[in-house]
Amino acid sequence: MFTPTTTDKHKNSNMEIFLIKALQLILCFALLVVLHEAGHFFFAKLFNIRVEKFCIFFDPKFSLKLFSYKGTDYHIGWIPLGGYVKISGMIDESMDTEQMKQPVKDYEFRAKPAWQRLLVMIGGVLFNLITAVVIYIAMLYTWGETYIPVKNYTHGFTYNALAKEAGFVDGDIPLRTDIATFDRIDSDFYRNICESRNITVLRQGTEVTFDLPESLTLLQVADTKTIPPFIAPTLPSVIDSVTAGSPAQIAGINKGDQLLSIDDFKFTTWNEFALEISRRNDILATGNAEDSLRLSHITITVARANSQTIDTLQVKFNSDYQFGFYMRNAAIDYETVTRQYSFLESIPAGIDRAVNTLTGYVSDLKYVFTAEGASSIGSFGTIGNLFPATWDWQRFWSLTAFISLILAVMNILPIPALDGGHVFFLLVEIILRRKPSDAFMERAQMFGMILLFGLMALALFNDCSNFGVFDIFK
Repeated sequence: MFTPTTTDKHKNSNMEIFLIKALQLILCFALLVVLHEAGHFFFAKLFNIRVEKFCIFFDPKFSLKLFSYKGTDYHIGWIPLGGYVKISGMIDESMDTEQMKQPVKDYEFRAKPAWQRLLVMIGGVLFNLITAVVIYIAMLYTWGETYIPVKNYTHGFTYNALAKEAGFVDGDIPLRTDIATFDRIDSDFYRNICESRNITVLRQGTEVTFDLPESLTLLQVADTKTIPPFIAPTLPSVIDSVTAGSPAQIAGINKGDQLLSIDDFKFTTWNEFALEISRRNDILATGNAEDSLRLSHITITVARANSQTIDTLQVKFNSDYQFGFYMRNAAIDYETVTRQYSFLESIPAGIDRAVNTLTGYVSDLKYVFTAEGASSIGSFGTIGNLFPATWDWQRFWSLTAFISLILAVMNILPIPALDGGHVFFLLVEIILRRKPSDAFMERAQMFGMILLFGLMALALFNDCSNFGVFDIFK
């Protein structure tokens, strides 16, 4: 009889997590693609412009035709990277230049006045914005708003070397800056820190104010993938649960135990634990057999739950540091604040959240043009990793609303081949009262597509680098 090993269970668990994240990503993009293209479709139909094809996802060489209705063929492609509507008399991704050589017909895009064509082109972005607003309204009405005020993180925060150079000390609780008082940990929290000149923290019961360096950037402050991150809530190293058959369970680690040391390294928080495990994994990555043997057997000291007993346990690993336990959520130690919204209250609150999220994201775009920003550009691997490892509808809809806003911003950029490129040329046409030639639009479309493919290649390269794909070739 085959009995799964701990490694097998770990692989199965990773595969399950991957599938859950992938399904959430595909569902999110399918929904947003349909709604974005529906925006173009709606205005095209409103102005009696023929839409030849409505395709969910991209379909090079092949697509599955679902049905036809009122002159439009509805398809689903096989590459879940986007979608499109093929509008008669328009230079788009299909690069159907033969159609443009024919006489202009009344039902074509190019036959309509500039203001109608402009609405057709901004329709997708408009629907993305509306989608985000509707989701935020629905979320606030359904779940309300629950969060932990920054001042309630009584265990304090831990900081990395860069933060400590800026003046922070482990245990500090940020209270306010010269710009605003901290309310909760969100994008505004990180943005406030990097844009402020001084900050006040609660340090061992006393308020302390110090200046912040002007060199701090949002990418440094908000990057939670860095180990250790710039700032992170202090999490006591208490075990929430232990997986059956795991190295932790075999060694005798139980729910409620607190980890105190690994070999000679002493700690009391998950923050310190993660840093030490990261250091050891870096050593294991070198492939040195002696190091692998030495680090595969470790001694752990634990304080037993609900007692004064401290035990020393031996833990053995097959390959990497997969203990098989889960940390307790320290949020249960902190007092939360919950606000419920009536339907009427949720409407302005949802609009306000969408506007704040959108303006914050637009403000952060300036970092894309820095070396750090370019390295942070990611594709579907990066976006998919934002989704939780377990299906959480509240988190799913929150991310869907955020990604909808991202798609709106990205599509309105004045880059040929994007909606914003078409909008730009239409505005030029309206101002100059002169329409660009079809030949010029074809060249602009081709240039834009080359630029977009280049950005996509950069994003894929960053994903492969961040997820260690290139390591297999070393």
